[in-house]
Amino acid sequence: MASSYAGAARRRRTDGPAPSLTGPPTDVHPVLRRATAPPAALDLLAQARTGLDEAAELDTPNERYATAHLAALRTAAAVLAARGRPETTVRKRRRIRSAWEVLPEIAPELTEWSSLFASGAERRARAEAGIRGAASSRDADDLLRDVAMFLRLVERLLVLEPVLPQPRAEQPRQGGAAG
Repeated sequence: MASSYAGAARRRRTDGPAPSLTGPPTDVHPVLRRATAPPAALDLLAQARTGLDEAAELDTPNERYATAHLAALRTAAAVLAARGRPETTVRKRRRIRSAWEVLPEIAPELTEWSSLFASGAERRARAEAGIRGAASSRDADDLLRDVAMFLRLVERLLVLEPVLPQPRAEQPRQGGAAG
């Protein structure tokens, strides 16, 4: 499974959205772009894309899982860089919160994604610590697919113009009735 993703990753352009594992890029629900993303957000998206490509090449499930989860974290950080605002009170500024906790406040449309990746944070910590069996091959492959979709959605949300499906052109009828 990871090898087919890795091949697609090598063939795609580095300036485009992350590849789909289930279909063409036009299959994602278009989200209107609010504004052009700042350079810091674009840099984080590029790092996330690179990390996802790297994760697909790794053989060890723990390493694949941890690297893919880090790509998801960088993707979330890009959203925070583009939309986030500093906390207004001293008390809130002193409290450290994870990106997964802040993301739903900044981008409510990504709440489910935030919950998904927050639930994998402990597994990522165990995988990074080298705990045997922290992530299975299936866990890593599933996370790779999820992060690829999340990255594509965020790229469209922050950077790319939405691409609406074109209506199908009717085929000209030739001859008489088929029968």
